[in-house]
Formats: sequence, structure tokens, C-alpha cells
Amino acid sequence: MTVERERPVRIGVQIAPQHAPYAAIRDTVAGLEDMGVDILFNWDHFFPLSGEPDGLHFEAWTMLGAWAEQTSRVEFGTLVNCNSYRNANLQADMARTLDHISGGRFIFGTGAGWFERDYDEYGYEFGTPGSRIAALGEALPAITDRWTKLNPPPTRRIPIMIGGGGVKKTLRLVAQHADIWHSFSSPEVLTEKLGILQGHADAVGRDISEIEISTELKGRDEATADELLALGTTMFTLGISGPDHDLDSVRRWLAWRDGVTG
Repeated sequence: MTVERERPVRIGVQIAPQHAPYAAIRDTVAGLEDMGVDILFNWDHFFPLSGEPDGLHFEAWTMLGAWAEQTSRVEFGTLVNCNSYRNANLQADMARTLDHISGGRFIFGTGAGWFERDYDEYGYEFGTPGSRIAALGEALPAITDRWTKLNPPPTRRIPIMIGGGGVKKTLRLVAQHADIWHSFSSPEVLTEKLGILQGHADAVGRDISEIEISTELKGRDEATADELLALGTTMFTLGISGPDHDLDSVRRWLAWRDGVTG
């Protein structure tokens, strides 16, 4: 399935908040904005996901407040927020505040959560995959409702990005609530899941073209990126991590973006 492209092609870089002092992360944020990256992400965990398990690591949402002030052009957010760690109304208020600090550049990326160590060491109930996705389904309407009640309200309709590829539950939530769907899909898997997402969108009366498709680039080549683009992906993400943030890979993908956009 080839999708006619209407949205601009964008590169989002996820700076893993691990294995680097915050000063290095701050410098990387500045460098990436200057290079022309479209979006900056971190992740919402409490411990490293690779390398030394007890290595340097920082919390996501407080970091986003600093990014909101430091940057002036890029959009930014978490890839993705863990719904389990904060109640829905608090998440909505935090998102609205970041939206105002940044002048309307915040993306609310969210997911059900999965990293058991975070839950165990910080005292959250891990539950099951089913209970966590059910909790996300309950939170999303509460978040959007709270945005209508806050004073002042958000400066714009804050984009909701949902991460995950579960075909029965996650993709149904994407069809119901998401402006952006993020996954790590290959072209073959993306083709299959877009068909499933179309079915969920039809079931809830949603036009699937309203949902931007986001896919991770790490480990892929330009030919694969071209295939993902042809399938409708317009947001491409690339993860980098400390201690040394590899900006050469970012330059490579920015050149590819500029080439396909002419």
C-alpha cells in the first residue's frame, strides 16, 4: 500500500537520558536544534535501558521543562510517557504547562508502560499488559477532558502520540485518540499493521489520514526508509545515547530528509 504524502517529512531525535551528565545532554539539545532536527524526545524511565544498569540517568518531565525554555523552534516530548507513573489529570496539567512554556511546541507522547524495574523500585503496581493498556484507555479521555477545564487552556490542540504496536488494544486506542502513532515496524510489519489500524479506524468512525505515522530509523538504511515513506511514514525517529552522543548518524538522516523533500 502506497500512501499519498501530504505532511512534511520530519526527523525526531530521542536523546536517551542516560550515561551522560546533564550538561552534555543540554549541549546535545542545542546542537540538534541548530542542525535542523524537527523534534526532540527523551524517554520516561528511571533507570538506564542499556549499558550499565545503575549508570547515570535523569527524570523525563522535569527535563522537558528545561528543554521548553532552552529551545525556540523544535517540537519536543517523551517517546513515550508512562501512563502508570502519574494520574491522568496531573499528566494533562503538566502537558498544558509545557505547552505554554514552549509557546505551543509540546507533543504528548504516551504509552502503557513496560519496564518492570521502574515499577518495582519506585513503588508502582506493575500489573499485567492488559491492566496497563486498560489504564491508558481510561486515562486518555480524562486527559483531553482536563485540557478543556484548565485555566488557561492549552495554546493549541496538543498532539497525542501513542507508542506501541499491539493489534487488538493499542491500535484501537490509536484509532480513537492519537494524532501520531509510533512504532519500530519494518515495512512488512507496517503494511500489516496499517491494515489493522484501518479496520479500527473504520470501527470508530475515524479517518486514518488524520493519524501521522512515526517509525524508528535506528539500524535501517535509506532504501528501507524510502519504503517506510512510501507506506505513509512522515515522522522518522532516531535514538542516541550517552556518554558520547553520535550526531553523525543524525546528519545522515537529515540529509536523507532534505533529499526526499526536495
